[in-house]
Parts: sequence; structure tokens; C-alpha cells
Amino acid sequence: MSGRAVGAGAAAGESWLERFFHLRELGTNVRTELLAGVTTFMVMAYIIFVNPQILSAPDVPDKLAISAVTTATALVAGVMTIAMGLATNRAYAMAPGMGLNAVVAFQLMGALGLTAAEAMGVIVAEGLVITVLVLLGIRRYVMEAIPLELKQAISVGIGLFILFIGLVNGGIVVRDEATLVRLGDLNSVPVFVTGVGLLITLFLLARNVRGALLWGILLTTVVAIIARAVTGTEAFPPGVAQLPTQWIAVPDFSRIGDFSFGFFAKLGVLSAILVVFSIMLADFFDTMGTLIGVGRQAGYLDERGELPQAQRALLVDSLGAVVGGACSASSATTYIESAAGIGVGGRSGLVSVVTGILFLLSMPFWPVVGIVPAQATAPALIVVGWMMMGVLSRAEAEAEGKPSRVQVGGIDFANIEVGLPVTMTMLMMPFTYSITDGIGAGFITWTLIKVFRGKFREVYPVLYVVSAAFVIYFLRHALGLVV
Repeated sequence: MSGRAVGAGAAAGESWLERFFHLRELGTNVRTELLAGVTTFMVMAYIIFVNPQILSAPDVPDKLAISAVTTATALVAGVMTIAMGLATNRAYAMAPGMGLNAVVAFQLMGALGLTAAEAMGVIVAEGLVITVLVLLGIRRYVMEAIPLELKQAISVGIGLFILFIGLVNGGIVVRDEATLVRLGDLNSVPVFVTGVGLLITLFLLARNVRGALLWGILLTTVVAIIARAVTGTEAFPPGVAQLPTQWIAVPDFSRIGDFSFGFFAKLGVLSAILVVFSIMLADFFDTMGTLIGVGRQAGYLDERGELPQAQRALLVDSLGAVVGGACSASSATTYIESAAGIGVGGRSGLVSVVTGILFLLSMPFWPVVGIVPAQATAPALIVVGWMMMGVLSRAEAEAEGKPSRVQVGGIDFANIEVGLPVTMTMLMMPFTYSITDGIGAGFITWTLIKVFRGKFREVYPVLYVVSAAFVIYFLRHALGLVV
């Protein structure tokens, strides 16, 4: 009797899941979706360790506590991933975005001197702007106004930015007054830990191990703990690379809701608007590329290569920036790692719900994150930075309706109209530690070259306006402007 009751209950539960998520219609089942959800979590869980490391970096003024950032990271990833699954019934997962978190720490809080609350206010503001653009249907116009090559350059520039931060955090590259940067002390314990961690991570990636970045961080932390115990080195801060006194603790919600729009007064109106605009663009293009890329693998795209009902996914993603900023976790965005769950057969929003629940369950484990040294997350930053530079490559694809193969993607650096603006965008970001400066340099260079070549009609009006605003932004001190 009890066995039949349990069986009937399970069948009813499974039937409800199938009806709600249309599993049979999508050619999947509950077991496959659960496995896919766990897989996506495994390949994304590295953000739980990396995001606190970036936002709590020692050289960042008003740095956030690791306990608060870890809690916020897991909370935002969990809530927004579940929301994405329920709203779209697609296997997209969200978490605080790599690249944007570095911008928050090193540009907003570091170079611009904003407080943590003000920096998060910038993220909330850009999220609200994107949300309005989505609701008004203007997002497509903005996407069309920005040249494809500049969109690619933004992604590559942020990738170089992240990679550079990884090299610095790992001690491989250090500051030098004569040459700006130089090779670090390769005989030091921290660099040894970084090197071993990079070898471990590259091996796992080469062997196609699921969750390679996560396992790389964990195994490198073990190496750091052993190195500290054997050498007795003081190269690591107290408590770092040492076993924690407790493994589980009450989640730290102290920074939830701690954001401020005071950055307008501190930066000046024009500078504040351009900073918000620049971060919005980075968030903008990264999301669209991820939705299309993952959607193509999952079979979500229609015959025209477009994502049906994209408005829902775009809306949830834009709200991810608002929620991420409001929770002091940086902007949450859709992750390309969502493809991992799709790769094992996941197709529905149930994948996202499972992934989100696992993120929420990880919140009490923030003491474990506190022992992870920067050298353990440095390899992950280096690899993620490299991944973001993938748009530079050329790939072959079948020409539509033709048996031949054609070259797609890539950037023509030999063409001054394209190559120089792209180079300016890519290099200015890591060299100035500023995504705003990189985008501004790229926009101005692109517009000027087009005008010089008599191709001013090829430039969208909005690009002229934005380029002029960036010129004023760069010359604001010389012009004596306080805006």
C-alpha cells in the first residue's frame, strides 16, 4: 500500500514537472534535466570563489568582506538562474559576470575612488537603463548602431583586462616604475602556487574535465595549504591557505541593498553617464552573444537564426544587473557555461531551476571561500580572459544554401577603418584599467576615420553623439569642466 502511494506520488510529481516544463515536447525527461542542472552548476561554481577574490582584492579601496560577497554571489546566481528558467523555460543560467566584476573593483572602486555602495549604484543604474531599453524595444537599434568589430573589441578588451589581472594576482607580473610592469619573482612561493595551479587547470581543460576551473581552484588551494605548512611562509595573509576553523556558517546578508547613486555627485553628471553607458554596452553585447551562442547549441533558434521570445530572456538578464548591484555582487549576466548542461541533454528551464537551487544551497559554505588565495583563482582568470578573446579567431562555417565553406568572424586588422579602432579599444582597457577609456577611444577613432575617408553616412547618428561626449569626457579637465 505505502509503496503504491509513494509511486503514485512520484508519478504525479514527475507528471507535473513534465507538464510545466514541456519536457516531452522538448525531447527530454526529468532525469536528464537534473543531471544537466548539476553539470551547469559544476562548471559555473568557480564564480563563487573568483567573484569574492576580485571584489575583496587587497589593493581595492573600501573592499567588500569575503563573507558578504560570497553570500551575495550565490544568492544572486541562485535567484536569477531560477527566474530565468521559470520565465523562459530555457536552460540559461546566470551569475555575476566576469569582466564586469573587475571593472567594479579596479575601475569604479579603484581608479575612480567610488565607495563600494556607489560602485554598485553604477551597476544598478546600468541595469535599469538596459531594462528600459528592452521594455521599449530600443535595444535592437542600439545593437545595430554599434559596429560589429567594436562589439567584438569590447569583449576582447575585457578578456585582456581579466587575463592581466590574473597575471598580477598570481605574482607572475608585478609593477615596475621603470617599465610599468615586469616579470615577478619566479622563485617565490606564491608564483610557484600559481604556476602549479595553471598546470593543473590546463591539464583538466585539455582532458575536457567538467568543472575544470572549479577543480583547478580547489586543487590549487590544497597546493597552497601544503606549501604554507611546509615552508612556513608569510606570503599569504592570515587565514588564507589555512584550513578554516569552521566549514559552515550563517550567510552574511550585511551588504544586501547597500548601493548608492551618489556617484553622480562624485564623478560629475557627464562622467557618470559615460561610465554607466560604457558598462551598459559591455553588459549589452555579452548577453546577446551568449543567448544566441547557447541557443544555437540547444536548438532554440528559428530558421532565420533568431531567438524566439528573446524579450523574456533579455528582460530577466537586464534585471540581473539591477539585482546584482543591489546585492553588492556586481552585475549578473547569462553565462556561456550554460552550454555545459545543454551538452548533456538539458533543454528546459528545469535545468536552470536545479542549477539555481544548488547555488542557494552553497551560501552557508562561505568560510571555505575565505581560505582560497588569489594565486588559486589567478589561473581561472587567465583562462577566462583567453576564452573571451575567441572572437579574434576566424572560423569556417557552411554558407547558407551552398555546399562550400566560408570564413566567418575575425577582425581585419590590415584595414585602418577597422583595425585601429579595435586595437585602441582592446589595449586601452587593460593599460588604463578602465573599460570606459577603452570604449571611448575606440568610438572616437572609428568615427574620425570614417569621416576622414568621406564615409560619414556609414556612421549612425547616435555614434556621433556618443563620440562627441567621449571627447568632452577625455578633455574635461583641460576644458575646466566639472560635469
